Amino acid sequence: MKLCFSLMIIFLLGACSYQESTKEASEEIVLPTSTFSSSKNNAVIDEKEIKESIKTYLDANEDLLNTSDQFEEMMDSDQQLTKAEAKKLEQLNDLVKENDRNFSTYISHNTLPEGYKKESERISRFITGSNQILDELDQAIDDMVERMSEGDFSETEIESLMNKNEGVNGREQKKIENFLDDKNIDTKAFGRKS
Repeated sequence: MKLCFSLMIIFLLGACSYQESTKEASEEIVLPTSTFSSSKNNAVIDEKEIKESIKTYLDANEDLLNTSDQFEEMMDSDQQLTKAEAKKLEQLNDLVKENDRNFSTYISHNTLPEGYKKESERISRFITGSNQILDELDQAIDDMVERMSEGDFSETEIESLMNKNEGVNGREQKKIENFLDDKNIDTKAFGRKS
């Protein structure tokens, strides 16, 4: 009887401890407070401003990805997200889309300095595409895990997803990084120090 009672106390303490650590982990995840935004429309953008805009967009994306990684770590450790955490994750996904949409609108509705239009569009396509792939890959993996538990598995879905966005690859990233270096745009994107 004492052994059973002792085991029950240990189990309850362990469960309370797990709940506490999960709560602490979720409290540590803070959503970034800023994304790229601009109210400019049909304006002529000078070189200084476009450099700052590219930096802001890329840095905001990097912050959003880092926050997303924290949620991934929680889910990979088999922790169930609380309703509050799930809501935060949904808000994070909305911020990623907002950041991409705002930058795309900004570069398409304004006149950029010579030499910046093509590369700004490349950056926008690459980042937006990689964010879409990550989102779709996450969903595909969840679906695959569910189907695997039912005994159904298909690698072709993952392969088709990876081949879907050809503009997201190492060559395109290298072109973007070369552009950032050529224009002296200091950003923390792509693992750079800012």
